[in-house]
Amino acid sequence: MDMPANPLPRKGRGAASNASGRFEHEERVAFDDGWSVPGAEPEPVPLSTILSVDSTRTIIARNTSPDIGFDRSINPYRGCEHGCIYCFARPSHAFLGLSPGLDFETRIFYKPQAAALLTAELSKKGYACRPIAIGTNTDPYQPSEKKLEVMRSILEVLRDFRHPVTIVTKGALIQRDIDILAEMAAQRLACVAVSVTTLGRSLARVMEPRAATPQRRLETIVALAKAGIPTGIMSAPMIPALNDAEMEDILAAGKEAGATTAAYTMLRLPLELKDLFKEWLETHFPNKAAHVLSLVAQSHGGKIYDSNWGRRMIGYGPYADLLGMRFDRAARRLDLARRHTEPLDTSLFRAPQKETKQLALF
Repeated sequence: MDMPANPLPRKGRGAASNASGRFEHEERVAFDDGWSVPGAEPEPVPLSTILSVDSTRTIIARNTSPDIGFDRSINPYRGCEHGCIYCFARPSHAFLGLSPGLDFETRIFYKPQAAALLTAELSKKGYACRPIAIGTNTDPYQPSEKKLEVMRSILEVLRDFRHPVTIVTKGALIQRDIDILAEMAAQRLACVAVSVTTLGRSLARVMEPRAATPQRRLETIVALAKAGIPTGIMSAPMIPALNDAEMEDILAAGKEAGATTAAYTMLRLPLELKDLFKEWLETHFPNKAAHVLSLVAQSHGGKIYDSNWGRRMIGYGPYADLLGMRFDRAARRLDLARRHTEPLDTSLFRAPQKETKQLALF
């Protein structure tokens, strides 16, 4: 099937194209068939979201990366309808035989048995409790969660087991679960980080089209903080020459909203994401594209991406070092810590008592 050489953006979607994943034997290549007339192409048809069941038999993913501050995580969803063009999780859709492009944000897999699987995992003899991270890959509060409530079912299990959890999200829907999170936070079992990449709605609309608006995310920080839930602000990712000038303003807005901690990362472009992001830049910011990519490469030893541990998150070199110094100075000025002063409590973990009609002996 012929495809336009320069695909038009889809309304409400981040990626403009749907190139094959790296494991596919056949590759879709865009080319000009000679019949297209510049400016005469019709608007692309809006794409609907397709939900499918993820029949995985495990729920907790283990991690051994030395530059990540957790050793286990849960992903209620595979794929993310938020459509953030910079999302480093996009290449994971290739493992499903799907594209990291439009497929990633329109073909969403959810785990309806998440609560049951988690209950079974936490009930295993010898399970050692350590905080579980949620939202480190795809967002647990993407739009489909409003109907499916997979994340809420997970939180109910964690609350009943008194198991600590950390959450990262761009979704204002987390406010729905404040009742559970406030109860857990009172026992030092929960903390949240809200990611804010820009304060400008126009940039947010094309960069992360179905995520909550920047103002809604700041309102979410306010609501979480008022409920006594330790909340942080994440200015992540910082993209050179695109949103990096906003770093201090983002941190200041988060502090005013009630955040007590802060973090940042630089743009990461692994695998297929390199081409997707370049295509997005050339579509929405053609005059900045070369400059943005040049600064990204300067921050990764001349390459668009460096996967080495300790470097992939924040980069290195003059530009990356300056960004780090700016963050440190702003965080100190605003009294925003790198981590919460009180660590989450793992000592309260226990399996909930099963209901029974028989009286306990003791």
